[in-house]
Amino acid sequence: PAALIFSATPSTAQYAGLRPAAPISAAERQKGAEANPGLVTEYGGAYSGPQAAYALRVGRRVAVQTGLGADPSMYTVTLLNSPVNNAFAIPGGYVYVTRELMALMNDEAELAGVLGHEIGHVAARHSARREKVAKRNAIAGLLGQVLVGAVAGSGGVGQLLSQGIGTGTQLATLKFSRAQETEADDLAVQYLTRAGYDPSALSRVLASLAAQERFEQGSSGDARSLPAWASTHPDPQARVQRAAAQAAATRVTSGLRNRDAVLSALDGMLYGDDPRQGVIEGSTFLHPVLRIAFTIPQGFTMENGATAVSITGPNAKAQFSMAGYAGNLRDYVGSVLASLAGDGGGSPQAAVQETTINGIPAAYTQVRASSGSTPVDVTVFAYAPSRTQAYHFVALSPAGQGLGAMSTMVQSFRTITSAQAAAIKPRFVRIVTAKAGETSTSMSQRMAYDDRKLERFLILNGLTQSSPLTPGQKVKIITR
Repeated sequence: PAALIFSATPSTAQYAGLRPAAPISAAERQKGAEANPGLVTEYGGAYSGPQAAYALRVGRRVAVQTGLGADPSMYTVTLLNSPVNNAFAIPGGYVYVTRELMALMNDEAELAGVLGHEIGHVAARHSARREKVAKRNAIAGLLGQVLVGAVAGSGGVGQLLSQGIGTGTQLATLKFSRAQETEADDLAVQYLTRAGYDPSALSRVLASLAAQERFEQGSSGDARSLPAWASTHPDPQARVQRAAAQAAATRVTSGLRNRDAVLSALDGMLYGDDPRQGVIEGSTFLHPVLRIAFTIPQGFTMENGATAVSITGPNAKAQFSMAGYAGNLRDYVGSVLASLAGDGGGSPQAAVQETTINGIPAAYTQVRASSGSTPVDVTVFAYAPSRTQAYHFVALSPAGQGLGAMSTMVQSFRTITSAQAAAIKPRFVRIVTAKAGETSTSMSQRMAYDDRKLERFLILNGLTQSSPLTPGQKVKIITR
């Protein structure tokens, strides 16, 4: 990216060397319209309500600063019903932010900075410089490919994994380069300034995301946000410092922050897992609607998607999902295995064995497959808790290892009682006002979690342990 050169008027900062964004083309509009429904579905659907309308207003205010188009109505900004910290944009005027990431915002300028970064990728046509398979990007880091990457090749298991397990658009995403991330950060600062916002907001939200990353790395089992700044991304602290320096160079010190506006919008928003899509509690996944549960092994993590749960561990990966069931478990296992082979992959022949797991009819098979010269074991383990519905794991491990540590996971599948299902309550963001004598430590005790209450409270509010609370200060807490 080119160096920054600013005009005499700080509020109209201009970037020398960063080419102006070309207007959205008809072809880009068409591609965006085609990709949009799948992306929304992949992230649990659109989240409705006042928060969605608020995100739309902020997103459009930023988007019109890009040069892609001056008409706000040409931009579709969707708030996604997802517990993943993510935001992205695709060509055609489509911008997305998850409710989980929106909850991390502590003023409107921060939200504008997040969306500006993502729109910056589109304005700079970064996706055109990546492999065409990349469909969307994320400021907080990218959701990992479930079974694609470590062993996937051009055929055989590669085709099995990429077509069978990596069906979601999340799993086909590639990372932006360091230069592209830096350019998008620079553009976001420019957009913030042009829109009248505080340009330092981007550095603040990047710091919050870095804190969230450190928190997630210390969590057990739950990898929902995976905000790790991958090796292709700039160092988190260096990125925060650069964004702060770029903001300081604008000499804008009175930009809008609108803290009360964002807090008012966030009050009452669903936070974390939507119980209707299943929840992750520590190392256990529970679905109160389907009334099923399973537990992953120690050292493994999982991520709940719209249609599947992805599980990752040392030298092993798996996915839990469901498919059409006609009442025969042997046929069900065979159909899952055949679907994994993909077009042209043939229908693997394997003996299916039947058993019972926690009183539930089950069936399984294992086949040896290969990716180039790399042999692997692929296991399908299915369950039929009723005559009309079945579920299954697809597990991948090095050849000869079989299920290995994942044996305890497939043995843990179980049904839950109606009382257990009813006990799974959603969490919500609530805005509360600090009273005289209250501290972060005391207020964090109101967080609806059993562990790490203070850490969660500080990250959510962009605070540190040394940050004092003043009487009348509004803060976010998470309640049931």
